[in-house]
Amino acid sequence: MAHRWFEKVESKAKKLLSHSAPSPSPSLTPSQPASEPAARPTSQPTPSPPTPTDSETSPLLNLQERLWNQAYDELKTSEPKLVEAYEKILSIGLHRKDPSSVTCESTENEIEGARETRCRQMQQLVRDGLDRTQKAASIKRGIDEGLQAVQAVRGIVDKAIQAAPEAAIAWVGVCLGLEILSNPVTEARYNRNGIAYAEQSSAGLRVQLEKHVVQLYEKLLSYQVKSVCLYHRNWAAVVLRDVFQLDDWAGQLDDIQKAEAAVRTDSDQYNTEQSKIYLRKLTDTASALEMNLQGIHSAIKDQTRQQEKRYQDDKYEKCMQDLHVTDPREDKKRIQDTKGGLLRDSYRWILDHAEFQQFRDDRQSRLLWIKGDPGKGKTILLCGIIDELEKEPNSLLSYFFCQATEAQLSNAASVLRGLIYLLIIQQPSLISYLRSKHDVTGEKLFQGINVWVSLVEILTDMLKDPTLKDAVLVVDALDECITDRPQLLDFIIQSSSTPSSRVKWIISSRNWPDIEDKLDSAKQKVRLPLELNKDSISKAVDMYIGYKVDRLACHKKYDKETRDAVEDYLASNADGTFLWVALVCQALSDPKVRKRHTLNTLKSFPPGLDSLYDRMIGHIGDSKDADLCKEVLAIASVVYRPITLDELKVLIESLEDLDQDDLEEIIRSCGSFLTLREGVIYFVHQSAKDFLLNKASDQILPSGAAQQHHAIFSRSLEALSETLERDVYKLGAPGFPIDQVSPPDPDPLASIRYSCVFWVDHLDDSELLVKMRDKDLRDAVIVHDFLRKKYLYWLESLSLLRSMSEGVTAVQKLEALVIKTKEARQLTELLRDARRFILSHKRAMEITPLQVYASALVFSPTRSLIRELFEKDEPNWITLKPSVESDWNACLQTLEGHDDLVTSVAFSADGQWIASGSMDGTVKIWDTATGACVQTLKGHGAWVNSIVFSADGQQLASGSSDETVKIWDVATGTCMQTLVGHNDSVSSVAFSADGQRVASGSSDETVKIWDAVTGACVQTLRLGRVITHLLFDPRTNSLLSTDIGLLDLDLPVLPPAIDNGSTDATLQSVRHSGWGISTDSVWIVKDGKGMLWLPPEYRVMKSAVVGPTVAIGCRSGRVLMMKFS
Repeated sequence: MAHRWFEKVESKAKKLLSHSAPSPSPSLTPSQPASEPAARPTSQPTPSPPTPTDSETSPLLNLQERLWNQAYDELKTSEPKLVEAYEKILSIGLHRKDPSSVTCESTENEIEGARETRCRQMQQLVRDGLDRTQKAASIKRGIDEGLQAVQAVRGIVDKAIQAAPEAAIAWVGVCLGLEILSNPVTEARYNRNGIAYAEQSSAGLRVQLEKHVVQLYEKLLSYQVKSVCLYHRNWAAVVLRDVFQLDDWAGQLDDIQKAEAAVRTDSDQYNTEQSKIYLRKLTDTASALEMNLQGIHSAIKDQTRQQEKRYQDDKYEKCMQDLHVTDPREDKKRIQDTKGGLLRDSYRWILDHAEFQQFRDDRQSRLLWIKGDPGKGKTILLCGIIDELEKEPNSLLSYFFCQATEAQLSNAASVLRGLIYLLIIQQPSLISYLRSKHDVTGEKLFQGINVWVSLVEILTDMLKDPTLKDAVLVVDALDECITDRPQLLDFIIQSSSTPSSRVKWIISSRNWPDIEDKLDSAKQKVRLPLELNKDSISKAVDMYIGYKVDRLACHKKYDKETRDAVEDYLASNADGTFLWVALVCQALSDPKVRKRHTLNTLKSFPPGLDSLYDRMIGHIGDSKDADLCKEVLAIASVVYRPITLDELKVLIESLEDLDQDDLEEIIRSCGSFLTLREGVIYFVHQSAKDFLLNKASDQILPSGAAQQHHAIFSRSLEALSETLERDVYKLGAPGFPIDQVSPPDPDPLASIRYSCVFWVDHLDDSELLVKMRDKDLRDAVIVHDFLRKKYLYWLESLSLLRSMSEGVTAVQKLEALVIKTKEARQLTELLRDARRFILSHKRAMEITPLQVYASALVFSPTRSLIRELFEKDEPNWITLKPSVESDWNACLQTLEGHDDLVTSVAFSADGQWIASGSMDGTVKIWDTATGACVQTLKGHGAWVNSIVFSADGQQLASGSSDETVKIWDVATGTCMQTLVGHNDSVSSVAFSADGQRVASGSSDETVKIWDAVTGACVQTLRLGRVITHLLFDPRTNSLLSTDIGLLDLDLPVLPPAIDNGSTDATLQSVRHSGWGISTDSVWIVKDGKGMLWLPPEYRVMKSAVVGPTVAIGCRSGRVLMMKFS
């Protein structure tokens, strides 16, 4: 098998070589170059071979020529008379004469000594001789079987001449040995290194083989020469010589066969050795190739893994980016820095406390609640506990710091997002629980009113993960969780009370009754009230005082007497309150407080937080910047989120002329209440804000909070009117996508970001309704004027700020405020139109801000007030605009998101939600007020044909062409049951009034009644017809209304059958170059760039484009004609 395979490879190599350019011949032996003839006897001169040109000679021909000439010359030496007679006979033949008419003696020898000429002469002579002796050989075959050798020799010679004419008669033997000798030579063209190796191992065999080939050539030549002489004798002489066997042809033939046998033996031995060499080389090559292939395979696998890893990394990063609301690790560092660092002595006491040790060591103790009044160091304690727990091996720790002054840190959803975020950071495999939902809904998972339910489910699944280590979750300042705190407490209690739970909770809060009431129901909790640990707290505060005073003494260069006096006063008046100590030390560190004034200043600070805050307010009132500071405190107390210095300047007119340094100095003057971090103003502590609103409101808000809200509203609207303009970011292109927008530097919206989003909220809280009932319509006039002049520019800015949803809410809130007054009718009409405008074009403006001037205007009704007011802003590159309705139609919103036709819709009973089923196999649940998609339900394998809400709106059933019914949890989007039993498409579904039963009709001509809780089929009605409509009687669960009549599920009587049918519509999309329609039918494009976004009702069924004119056939049946410049 190996030899046959090797022969195939060798044959292919020879074919390639035969078409290749010649190359120099390597030596045949180490000592003798191939171009030199073998040694000859000196008695016989040997002509010098001519030097061939590169184009005429190849290594193979050099070898053939040398071997033939060597054998011929040796025969001429050993039998000169025979060769002489032979050459004379040949000379006669050269003249085409009859050999029988000419004697050899009278003939001159015309055979050339030059090898090339002699070769051509012999080629011709051999062919002539073979032709002449064909008949003679046949006759002699009948006389004597011994003459069969002639025919045999003829066949060999004929074949040899065809194979290599230049070797002539000598080619009889070349056929046997030439390839053996030439193979290594030709192989050298492919791998000279391999040949060098082959030469070393087979050189001896080659020399011996070459010697025997030459001997064979000599025997063959002798036989042929004598044969030639025989053919030129007369017949009588020939027969006589044959009778007496004078020429001994049989003996000569035997000699030839023996020589041939010797060559075969050498050939086999040589060939075997060569085969071994080649096979070794091939084995080595194959091994190297296998290693290379393994390397390639490994590289491909590595590349695939890297690509998958990059893909997964991209998905991981996107998921974590959407989850991120804050990094609790950074919050912890910020809080510690704000408090002057974390002093271990200030929390060390709790590590040895009996309650803490019980919690830490007892597996059944899963909830530690640290509670105390403001400023008692709860946050410091938790920071210290976190540091200590992180030192433990194999710890899995997640934490969150609530802050009421930060909107993003004061709601329950953010708490869970922060906890989930840190868990995934430490154990990345847990992201699978988040990805299972995020891959379906994307960033919308963290939006809408169901975000809490989704996050609870995700975190619960994480905490059940079998690979999860025992985890500790820490939540600081629960009292500062303003939004959904009761839900957060319920989750903590439920999670810590589960017997199989492996998670422990540490929480802190103030002594608030609502928190106390909730946590009373928690089992296996450990309560640690700071008020009952006054001695420990006092010692910790004393350590903190010593630390702070040492830093003050170093900074202020106190002498020992002053240092000790400060420490004694602080220790005597702190009352176990870290915050009090921190605030007093902050006041003493003020450069304005000289060392000589230290003790007098110190004694002006009364004990207790409230007393201290009151003293700080008095101090601010005595300063030269008292009015400015109080305005700043008033603004900070009522804004809905922390604001920047730039935003503050907009809201306070008296700050307009101050530079950045002056602003920062004003904030420092409010230092006991406010702090500045990265240009954003924060309260130092929630207790500071509470004090200002509850106990100092008469000083900072003398006209009341409502007046402050009104002032912010007025200043905001004034700033917006001055700043907003068309294309404020200079994007230029009408189709510039929002995800490619980066704020310019400087950002023209930087100072009005807050005002842009919250001006309506401040108007709402400013009690405008009361003013309007008193017919004070000044604010209405201001709002009306703003909307008439700046409405579209405001919408553009909301899009740039990624706040379109807040804009929808603001317009709806503003409309509701004005409608209640019944005074400003023009404003009411404008707001109604403005609401329809933003709801209709919200999607276009969200994805491309400048479409507010293109798609939104062009596709609004011709009598739209907003369109009329901003007609000048319509694109001038549309010369023929589409024909649209004159007034807003009944369509309030268009909800987009499905990838195929919508097949069914349903409202929840309270009208809050609308669900849609589609041919794309999904169900979407939408917020009817904002049009936002809050859930996408995936699970069906085919079209969704029917959907229905349960009466309480908490569940939804869907029937599909995949022959199943699914029951979903509306809040979480989880599939609770999959009902299997129909044999064809499910065409209709219905919930019973109590939500306990689900009915489904199918194309298999049955109706099935299911238990909605267990998923069991409790009844099958074989109706013999397809049911497309089902509805339970709201008064009973046994009556089912259908499209063929009323069915009593207790005693079903089938009404007469009715026909039903269906019609399918086929949608086609078109594409054009230049002006035309995008392939998704969403945009009118020019040169492939989106120019005009098409509202859904104007999407393309058919279109035609002629130059700049576009005609669109709409799904509604309308045809639009538009012409562009």
